[in-house]
Amino acid sequence: MTPEMLGYILIPFAGTSLGAALVFFMKDGLSERTERILGGFAAGVMVAASFWSLLAPALEQAEEALGSLAFIPCAIGFLLGMALLLILDTLTPHMHLDGQEEGVKSGLSRTTKLVLAVTIHNIPEGMAVGVVMAAVLEGSAGVGLAGAAALALGIAIQNFPEGAIVSMPLRAEGMSKAKTFALGVLSGAVEPIAAIITVAASSVIVSAMPVLLSFAAGAMMYVVVEELIPEMSEGEHSNWGTISFALGFVVMMVLDVALG
Repeated sequence: MTPEMLGYILIPFAGTSLGAALVFFMKDGLSERTERILGGFAAGVMVAASFWSLLAPALEQAEEALGSLAFIPCAIGFLLGMALLLILDTLTPHMHLDGQEEGVKSGLSRTTKLVLAVTIHNIPEGMAVGVVMAAVLEGSAGVGLAGAAALALGIAIQNFPEGAIVSMPLRAEGMSKAKTFALGVLSGAVEPIAAIITVAASSVIVSAMPVLLSFAAGAMMYVVVEELIPEMSEGEHSNWGTISFALGFVVMMVLDVALG
């Protein structure tokens, strides 16, 4: 892996860290409308990235070998990605950003459960960047370094509000700014780790690249459907979430098409 690729892998992590740093500049927590806007934008980016950066090249690669049956490995990978996140979501004790608790019962604190929730969300994003980087290294059809950079940048954009969404509530509960920032950064640290592990694993099973790309797409879509869309649609400010979703989708689509 080249230093340039490693730099791209770190871009999403930088987005989370910058978002978490808002705790040093904002006195109060995020308003409900702001949360809907940020959540909707993040959802739009992830949906667009799942298709333009992952499913589209997966189908293109599978079509070369399977023709009209190209949907088979992509469907399998997508469903496996959804299933993995469903299992993680069910077994890991965590707290949604709206305050609802899920996962197995445990004695963990609210703070720990909130950080775990965001960490779970960041795993598929790191996997997505990792599998695209692996595809670039192997010279896979439909995937270029510019497209990988677009995906990393798009995820970083949606990670910026995510970093704020995890740090600001912790600050509102009375935690120090330094500690909330550290926890926000920690929640994003899983992304480059997941990316590097995925690159290493992908090099062993290069022939399964369409499955891996679709797997990452399925994992990302699980987060969107399970967490982001329900939260952006709640309350009187749901229209802001919908508008922001459309904006996030278009921004990611432009990045991927223009740079890819």
